[in-house]
Amino acid sequence: MSLRRLALAVALAPTLFAAPAAAAPLPLDGLDHDGDHLTITVTDRGTHDVRYELYCHPAGGTHPHAREACDQLDGQTSWGKDPFAPVPRGQMCTMIYGGPEHAHIAGTWAGRPVSADFDRTNGCETARWNRFSTVFGESKGLPKKTSPQTSRT
Repeated sequence: MSLRRLALAVALAPTLFAAPAAAAPLPLDGLDHDGDHLTITVTDRGTHDVRYELYCHPAGGTHPHAREACDQLDGQTSWGKDPFAPVPRGQMCTMIYGGPEHAHIAGTWAGRPVSADFDRTNGCETARWNRFSTVFGESKGLPKKTSPQTSRT
């Protein structure tokens, strides 16, 4: 064996006989959340501030309506558009104040980093807020289940 081959064998020996690396543990819910993960913080609601962890594809996290929030985000996601984009500068907006709430979304969506702020300072900002209402944990007024009426005779 030449000196060159011997040196190569000695250099490669640690990698050839190394034990395989252990797989990263899954989150506590047992689902693999490699994809879309957002942290949503809502403040100045008049009650307590909230912070949710939202995972999508599959839906999970601490968000109270994770599947619905993911569906709302999916419905706004299209190729080449940023669903979290701010209201464009110079946009004509009604000067109707929608409330003191503020929200921040940070994380990864559709493979891209997200860092977006929301408020309700005018009509455009309120409309943008409403497009994310479920993401912010607001109820859409889900229909109540009603029991079948019994006929009275």
